[in-house]
Amino acid sequence: MQHPTRTIRDKVFLFIKGLAMGAANKVPGVSGGVVAFVAGFYEEFIYSLQKFNLKALKLLINGRFSSFYRYINGKFLVFLILGMLFSYFSISKLLDYFIDRKELYVWAAFFGMIIGSIYYIAKDFHHWNQRTIFAAILGILFGISLSFLSPAKENDNLIFVFLCGIISVSGMTLPGLSGSFILILLGNYVLLLVDSVNALYDTFADIFSGDFSFINNAKRIHTLKILVVFTLGSATGLVTLSHLLSYVLKHYKHITTATIIGFITGSLGVVWPWKKTIYRMNDEGAVMLDSAGDKIIQNYQRYLPDPATSETWIAVFFVIVGILILLSLDWYGKKQRRYV
Repeated sequence: MQHPTRTIRDKVFLFIKGLAMGAANKVPGVSGGVVAFVAGFYEEFIYSLQKFNLKALKLLINGRFSSFYRYINGKFLVFLILGMLFSYFSISKLLDYFIDRKELYVWAAFFGMIIGSIYYIAKDFHHWNQRTIFAAILGILFGISLSFLSPAKENDNLIFVFLCGIISVSGMTLPGLSGSFILILLGNYVLLLVDSVNALYDTFADIFSGDFSFINNAKRIHTLKILVVFTLGSATGLVTLSHLLSYVLKHYKHITTATIIGFITGSLGVVWPWKKTIYRMNDEGAVMLDSAGDKIIQNYQRYLPDPATSETWIAVFFVIVGILILLSLDWYGKKQRRYV
């Protein structure tokens, strides 16, 4: 699965793929794992994460850093993870901006991309039988059930935050399962993906400007502590889930793929474009705001589009654009394989 001689072009594309995964993980209802699956590096991603094991730890302890880097497929992971991290402070901010102002069209584009990804994954899958059909149906039912769950209240208990990290990172390793949407259901989306990220961003800004007064800011320090625990939970989840998934992919690949196809299909209900955002309200009936001044999302109320409005047809256009993006990836992949 490793590619020891990656060119500069490959590294740039890996960074861009990391940007796409990071942005997808930030958006409720969209899975970074779908990006990995459709872009053709899902299995390499899982198997590379699997390399974080006792052997890797021994290489680190013995100071064999170059061997450790090669063993974990560092040339692949470093540029991918750099793209994800950069995305959280750039592209994800841009997505937040457009979701706030053109929410319907953003969701429509994502809806189209997920339809395209279902086609992309299913078109070359020729192993349908009773077991894989049953697995796909289970995946669909589980995906649909997510959209009917009600969110919990925010909880900053560090043990719960650590568990949130383990669970939310599933969006990277399980295509179709949105880690950010799960955080909404757990009640900690704003705390972990908005407030804590903003606290880290503000802290870096203060450090670069020579201002260390944040050390005396108890709220900032507590939020940074939450981010550290969440990150540790995410790292733990990535490694543990990758070991589980690599085993499942190796021994039950067809059933796993069928389940993923079903699950992504079921998740279409989560990213249905025509929905009204329901914001969290306080006891006085006013919309609650996070530390950045943004409205806190509680859930979504879905409705059928009105074919008489131009807004509906613009949204349909963006659905088609989303589908075409995935079809163009398919075309590009076939073109690249012809020249290999």
